[in-house]
Amino acid sequence: MDKEFDIQEYMTKGVETVVRDAMRATLKNPKESLYMVKFAASSKAASKKRKEAERKGEHIPPFLIASITSNCNLHCAGCYSRCNHATTDETPVSQLKGEEWLKIFDEADELGISFILLAGGEPMLRPDVIDAAGKKQNILFPIFTNGTYMNERYLKLFDECRNLIPVMSIEGDKEHTDLRRSEGVYDKLMENMDALTDRGVIFGVSVTVTTENIDVVTSDSFIKTLEDKGCKAIIYVEYVPVTEESKELAPGDDDREYMLREIRRLRKEYTGMVFVSFPGDEKSSGGCIAAGRGFFHINSHGGAEPCPFSPYSDINVRESSLRQALRSKLFTALRAGDILADDHAGGCVLYEKRNEVEALLAQ
Repeated sequence: MDKEFDIQEYMTKGVETVVRDAMRATLKNPKESLYMVKFAASSKAASKKRKEAERKGEHIPPFLIASITSNCNLHCAGCYSRCNHATTDETPVSQLKGEEWLKIFDEADELGISFILLAGGEPMLRPDVIDAAGKKQNILFPIFTNGTYMNERYLKLFDECRNLIPVMSIEGDKEHTDLRRSEGVYDKLMENMDALTDRGVIFGVSVTVTTENIDVVTSDSFIKTLEDKGCKAIIYVEYVPVTEESKELAPGDDDREYMLREIRRLRKEYTGMVFVSFPGDEKSSGGCIAAGRGFFHINSHGGAEPCPFSPYSDINVRESSLRQALRSKLFTALRAGDILADDHAGGCVLYEKRNEVEALLAQ
């Protein structure tokens, strides 16, 4: 890994860019703009905390992914979370309680973590945790949801707590979305968008990019539909193959180059929207930013993992803290070694190099 690369500077600039773009996207929404101005100040203060920690030899990432439940009501085709048994139909009794998640959010705030992505399973099955997140106004919480549990209670909560940003999963047009997620999901998402826009609530979408939908999800017709519905952010997530049969769905090098070109184009042509690509160009970030370099993952049972696609853990925040998790043997070894910077064919180097990660865990 390039020793000259400054991950702290890179991630700080990335956060500033996200905040700036979000402020631009909400210029015509006074309530949302007011919150983003306040959050910009909070984000700047958090950045100072991270820089101070860095000077003392401690690296704090600006992002945390929190899978707040293992339960989900959908069976999306090729779901990585179901394939690695992180998502189930039943609610496990061992998953973290609402007060435990609030403790995690409190510590994240103290450390200077600015963004906590709420995922699952289906996170909106945990209203207690989302209520707790709404109280932490210094942190922005994108909620990655399938959208099927959007109701009047949540609409009211999102209106009152502007730090909660619903990010609904969509696969492109109605045909592609319903084919992967189940019939009727696309229409529900369109209904949700109308309801959120009527209340002036900012929202985004998450798109899993595959070889089957890459042209659709970057098309002007798709983007224009979302723009007309009031969508302010599109997060493209490259599909990670979790079975041999699904490898053909994973974008290749040519597809990634195409995505980079398209995102540059979309950012120029649709200035009222924010476009984010994950993992994006890892070369510009000195390699994969998981394992605490730029973010890390807490699963629904409290296990600290490098990322959702790499479900390996040697420490649980139930018995420790976020700070201790960032110093775990596994995270430290991954950051010190070469795996995060290795070349790889799929969308996730840690998934592709999972045998090496397992070997580190066994040491």
